[in-house]
Amino acid sequence: MLRRFLLSKIHRAAVTDTNADYEGSLTVDEDLIDAAGMVVGEIVYVFNINNGERIETYLIAGARGSREVVLNGAAAHKGAPGDRLIILTYALTDGSPPNATVIVLDENNNVVSRR
Repeated sequence: MLRRFLLSKIHRAAVTDTNADYEGSLTVDEDLIDAAGMVVGEIVYVFNINNGERIETYLIAGARGSREVVLNGAAAHKGAPGDRLIILTYALTDGSPPNATVIVLDENNNVVSRR
C-alpha cells in the first residue's frame, strides 16, 4: 500500500506579486526552491494563510536571490502581495516516511530556519 507523506515545505512565504495574464503556476526564487528540496516543475499545494484559499499548481523558477513568490494565472486571484503562503510537496512511499525538509521564511522571504 502506498501512503502519502510530507516531503518539503516552505512556511510563511510572502507573495511579492500576482500576474493573472501569465499562463499559470507559482514562481518562486530558485534559491528557495533548492533550500526546500523542491524541483522546478513539481506539483505543489499552496495554502494562503491570510484568506484560507488552497490551490494546486506547479513550480517555475524565479531569479536566484530575488526572493520573489508570484501567483500566476488563475492563482493570481487567490492572493495578493503581502499574503503569507504555505507551499507543500508530498511523496508516495510504501516504506517509511521521508525526512521532510521544512524552511521558514521571514517577511522578506529570507530563510530563518530549516529542519
